[in-house]
Amino acid sequence: MAKILLVDDDPDFVDATKLILEKSGHQIVCAHTGEEGWKKAQAENPDLFLLDVMMETPDEGFQLAYKIRNDKKLKAKPILLLTAVGKVTGFQFDKKRDEDFLPVEEYIEKPVKPEVLIEKINKALSK
Repeated sequence: MAKILLVDDDPDFVDATKLILEKSGHQIVCAHTGEEGWKKAQAENPDLFLLDVMMETPDEGFQLAYKIRNDKKLKAKPILLLTAVGKVTGFQFDKKRDEDFLPVEEYIEKPVKPEVLIEKINKALSK
């Protein structure tokens, strides 16, 4: 069982995702803003981060990911970005192309099927 920090400003998405991930055996800690996510990251020391990109600002998830990657205690933990950026802007992330820009394990386009999300989480945790 892994402790996962889920940071997303959509309460319905958070509730649904939390239920799905808890059923698959994970412990879920939730936050609704980047600032709240950062505080919980420091306090909870999760095994994996699941971050929305667009919250209070269009790049809040990116900013939180940068903070995590620059923190000695957290920098090696996997980060999965959940995003609807492609639907809103037409921009598509590519893990290989964008790794220098933002080193995360996965970019996952919303909406995501529960089995796909669980598979990507388990893959990231197994590395």
